[in-house]
Amino acid sequence: MASFTLQINGKSYTVDADPKMPLLWAIRDLVGLTGTKYGCGIAQCGACTVHFNGNPVRSCSIPVSTAVGQKITTIEGLSTDNSHPVQQAWIAEQVPQCGYCQSGQIMAAAALLKRNAHPNDQDIDLAMQGHICRCGTYPRIRKAIKTAAKLSTANAKN
Repeated sequence: MASFTLQINGKSYTVDADPKMPLLWAIRDLVGLTGTKYGCGIAQCGACTVHFNGNPVRSCSIPVSTAVGQKITTIEGLSTDNSHPVQQAWIAEQVPQCGYCQSGQIMAAAALLKRNAHPNDQDIDLAMQGHICRCGTYPRIRKAIKTAAKLSTANAKN
């Protein structure tokens, strides 16, 4: 066991953990932010996606020891009131069915729109590749990403 200070959603958290513990478990079990989900544990499904220095990563495959000094953003860090354009679009387009994978999907979509404000279908498919939705809401996810792009553009003009 060792103590690690993590920067999550703009706040510092000190956790005692095995250095090899996946960041996912530190976020969920030690910090108490349960929006990030466990899906497969082998970085294949995307349910555990968080932003690591602004880039989407699978938190189940990152040891907590490598997260020290890094800027981590979870679904809870996008906004406290669902005001982030991607969250607004997800609600407007009624994307979730069961909802389990959606926090990872939202985090991947937010990262995409941060680097590409107007993605086309191919851009969206590439960015969302490997994010598994067992309910098959992929058409609604694509539509929501396009809606979020419009919302982001409208918000930027205001």
